Amino acid sequence: MTEGKKFGYTEEEFRRFRRGAWSFLLFFSLLYCTFYSARVNLSNAGALLIEQLGLSKAQLGILTSTLFWTYGIGQLINGRLSDRLGPERFIVWGVTASVALNFLVALQRSFPLMVVLWGLNGFAQSMAWAPGIAIITRWWPRRERGFATGFAYAFTGFGQVAAILTVSLSLRATPVLGWRAVFLIPPLFPLAALGVYLALARSSPRRIGLPDFEEENASAREKEGEMLAMAGEKGVLWPYRYVLSETHFLTWIIIIFLVGIIRYGLSTWAPLYFVEKYGINIKSGLLSSLTLPLGMAVGTITVPWLTDRFCPDNRLRAVVFSALTLPLIMLAMTRLDPTVPWQMACVQLLLFFSGFGIYAISGVSNTYATDVGGRVFAGTASGILSFSAYMGAAIQSLLYGFLLDTLGWNFIFLSVAVLCLAVAAVSIRDLRRHRQ
Repeated sequence: MTEGKKFGYTEEEFRRFRRGAWSFLLFFSLLYCTFYSARVNLSNAGALLIEQLGLSKAQLGILTSTLFWTYGIGQLINGRLSDRLGPERFIVWGVTASVALNFLVALQRSFPLMVVLWGLNGFAQSMAWAPGIAIITRWWPRRERGFATGFAYAFTGFGQVAAILTVSLSLRATPVLGWRAVFLIPPLFPLAALGVYLALARSSPRRIGLPDFEEENASAREKEGEMLAMAGEKGVLWPYRYVLSETHFLTWIIIIFLVGIIRYGLSTWAPLYFVEKYGINIKSGLLSSLTLPLGMAVGTITVPWLTDRFCPDNRLRAVVFSALTLPLIMLAMTRLDPTVPWQMACVQLLLFFSGFGIYAISGVSNTYATDVGGRVFAGTASGILSFSAYMGAAIQSLLYGFLLDTLGWNFIFLSVAVLCLAVAAVSIRDLRRHRQ
């Protein structure tokens, strides 16, 4: 390996740097994977809350939407604060507070109080992702960040799988607890993972006695230098203005907002779709939707990595490809009956490829955030995009919660098809505009 490929390190230092980079990436990803069991657990138990607590679909929509609003707003705030104050402490605070709030929800029967507590949980959950992305930029140079951010984001797909499994396990192991088991047992997993993370992951090369790596991409190196200089001269809010002024950033905000509607429109309501429309029991309905997050995990670990190699300077091409694969899949979903065994197999396959395409777009957006923010403002950029995504998620919870009773279950799949076409159209327009 030549000196230029060692990012300023000697061979021995480079080996230590690589071990540190992989340790952080792996243990943060595992932590975030389990973190979903303290967040998506409510969505996965939606049918049970309707059955045992007597909630309506509209109330369930309000409850899930509350977390999306507070999570999105929290991302906007905590992404910037983590850049300024240090991201590692935010991750610890967020996990600890989220676990405690889940336990408190399990003690409630008052719907308004559940809404308040679940909203606070959303803010606590927002304290981990953007800070984690910021730390990834300290360990992974620009030309490898598609892989690194895609790897971490893949574990959010695995996290949804883990949440389904932990909810299902909780209900089977402790039936006497009923719906409360969903908020008592799954949150124990991120608490255990936090202990492993604190023992084995380090937040920067300096924590293992190494200097920061030298960015080998000349333009990225120059850009980071400018950001560092400006950060010292400008006010606290200036990084927001800087990031928003980037050429493609507003287009990405629109894209990720639409993808937030698409992603959570499917993951929130798909389990209930199997239960209500086809009479599948609650536990089987959860397992029937398992291939959706599995596809999400595979899509986001694959496509962002490919953009590193084929379109690192404009990752929107990958968005167009992913978005255009989805509408026909959604239309096919409306024609299949999952109570027929061979058609259920087709449904599972379609859910897998739906998740693949949706999360490919989300994963690429995280890579773009690191492109824009570098090691200086990655938390800020990621926080803005995550805010936009969860505003879409919040809107879909309210929209679908109120409209499903009147428009029927096909409304979900048809609306997702239309939104995917809109994502492709916005991306193509931006590509053409900046080609001129």
